[in-house]
Amino acid sequence: MTREHYAAYIRRFNAQDLSVFEEFLSPEVRVLNGTLELLGREAMRAHYARIWRTFRETLEVERWVGDGEGVAVQMKAHFEALRDDPASPFGPVVAGERFEFEGLILYRVQDERFTEIRVAYNRFTHTDREGRKRELGIPH
Repeated sequence: MTREHYAAYIRRFNAQDLSVFEEFLSPEVRVLNGTLELLGREAMRAHYARIWRTFRETLEVERWVGDGEGVAVQMKAHFEALRDDPASPFGPVVAGERFEFEGLILYRVQDERFTEIRVAYNRFTHTDREGRKRELGIPH
């Protein structure tokens, strides 16, 4: 997978285009994100539909490394709660709260699709509406 092709994935992901998963994920993709494991493209779609109903998520790639078998990225993900949600994937939230992920993501690639995605956390923080920040550790 080329850097340009991966950049197209990120643009569509940031636009919250659920069809991006059809194009870029293998139907049998395995996602390991902390202790959260998602099996299959439909599980990934459902997971992000749940996140995106509450949050505006924006991915920022800081570093990209790729070869014929995979891609590794150093990434930041910014989550902003757009509405109050007592049952968000991060627990109860109110509009205006923010979460920030910093970490590494390793993708296995076959036929230009991700067959496995592994997320490693370096930092995960919460900022309340008053601007107070706290470290959360691994959320899943």
